Amino acid sequence: MEGQATARDTAGAPPDGDRGRIRKLVRRHPRVSLGVVVGAVALAIFGFLWFRPDKLFVNSSINDALPSAQASPAAGRGGPAGPQIWSSGSFRSLEHDTTGVAKLISLADGRMFVRLENFRTSNGPDVIVILSDAPATASAGAFARGRFQTLGALKANIGNQNYQIPAGVDVSRFRSVVVWCRRFHVAFGAAPLMLGN
Repeated sequence: MEGQATARDTAGAPPDGDRGRIRKLVRRHPRVSLGVVVGAVALAIFGFLWFRPDKLFVNSSINDALPSAQASPAAGRGGPAGPQIWSSGSFRSLEHDTTGVAKLISLADGRMFVRLENFRTSNGPDVIVILSDAPATASAGAFARGRFQTLGALKANIGNQNYQIPAGVDVSRFRSVVVWCRRFHVAFGAAPLMLGN
């Protein structure tokens, strides 16, 4: 009778299942198991650093002052003239909601800037501001194929900000200001650059 009770208890117990198999594999191949765990952790860290999902929930703000000409002895008593606006256009959303105005500004000392005013977009990894030869109304892919001039990393995803155009750049070759994500090759938004406005 005692032997039958034991047999019944053993037969009624649930099988060890998948957990038992995994434990056996880990005991038999500890180095492989450790490699799998380390690889999974490394992949998770790489994925986090590459995609930066935290940036979707974090906003950064800036409020750059309007750029002004640098004083020079040749400027005279009246001082440098104020900035001149050559172009002004509203952003069009592409991959992310993007609002605000992009202005092309020149100063009396010869420097030129792109100024983003009342600007707002999503945050993201490796986002830059560029001048593009594609019109702001183009499809998002046109900005990846055309000629462009990088102005710098996006300073913040909210607020007024200035980007100096490198000396010698012919702005007449460009038709839009684009907020571009280099990591994923997508345009967040674009604003027309219409010289003569």
